[in-house]
Amino acid sequence: MSGTYTDADIHGLFWSMAPVDGGEPGGLQPLQVKLTATVAGHAPTSVTIEFIDALPAVKVEQVKEFPGAVFATLPATARQPALIVLGGSEGGGSFARDRAPRFASRGFAVLGLPYYSPGRGEREIPELPAAFADIPVDRLNVAFEWLKRRPEVDPSRVALLGASKGAEFVLIAASKFKWVTSVVAIVPSDVVWEGWGPGVEPGTRSSFALNGKPLPFVPYLEFAQELDGFRTGRDVRMRRFQDKGRAAHPAAAVKARIEVEKFRGPLLVIGGHDDQVWASGMMAQNIAERRAVAGLETVALIFPEAGHAIAGNGWLPTTQYNVGPSKVGGTAQANAAAQARAFPETIAFLKRTLYR
Repeated sequence: MSGTYTDADIHGLFWSMAPVDGGEPGGLQPLQVKLTATVAGHAPTSVTIEFIDALPAVKVEQVKEFPGAVFATLPATARQPALIVLGGSEGGGSFARDRAPRFASRGFAVLGLPYYSPGRGEREIPELPAAFADIPVDRLNVAFEWLKRRPEVDPSRVALLGASKGAEFVLIAASKFKWVTSVVAIVPSDVVWEGWGPGVEPGTRSSFALNGKPLPFVPYLEFAQELDGFRTGRDVRMRRFQDKGRAAHPAAAVKARIEVEKFRGPLLVIGGHDDQVWASGMMAQNIAERRAVAGLETVALIFPEAGHAIAGNGWLPTTQYNVGPSKVGGTAQANAAAQARAFPETIAFLKRTLYR
């Protein structure tokens, strides 16, 4: 009759959670949720649910060859298909650490591969670039050679999964490298964008490079003005300086287009039309259409009311995504619903394309 979400939704009690002033966790551990039911005249009844993000049998090891990287596997008697996982512009190793055990629990040998660690001074992974500029796509060739030497891995079945800038990364790689079996691109780009960061002059550097040469890129427009919202408190919608840059430089956008039709394997793209970080819904649609013309196997999940943060699994709270100046777009319910559908479809896609 009333509550924080509408419609029957098995995920609803979890994604709709919001912080409470003065609330205490009451001894709960991460991934534990306490549910309490009260009925007039009766004592409350409680139960604690614990989510299992990864199976206890998953082995996670640090990879000394790649700073911040982890390799996660389940015990197996046969070689497993492999998955390389790349996060986005948040940088650091959190995406790799979180996703590697989660996907390894589904039967893949997973290399979680950080490639960028932002900031000035003390940084999480100081061995990685501090600026998102001329990131070497060739790094994935080195990662593939490392996987080939692992006894757990079947090197004939290696997929790439990237989110946001990581999706841009994996689509570039798939268009260039023949060893890629299948690809998952979550909130992707269909073009290469301008690079940024400490010591980078606006409009001068690409986000990515191949064989030591910067790739053609789409420049931003009014980048600094948009980010000034962090100082003033005005809404920051990073999509705006990218949309403006693309509109002002159509010829650059043509040159910067990622040649997704050169990747002949299966591709899953996932986007949101209300994405306020960049136009992932439109760009995912562009990718799907170009591959349709080429007759290539493509699955497109594009959610009209979802935003940028749809790389989760639908069980964690989505109510705080647009709190504060920086907006990722989408409603809490739409973002959770997109996650809840996209995650199992991602697992099904990877199993279908890597185990066939």
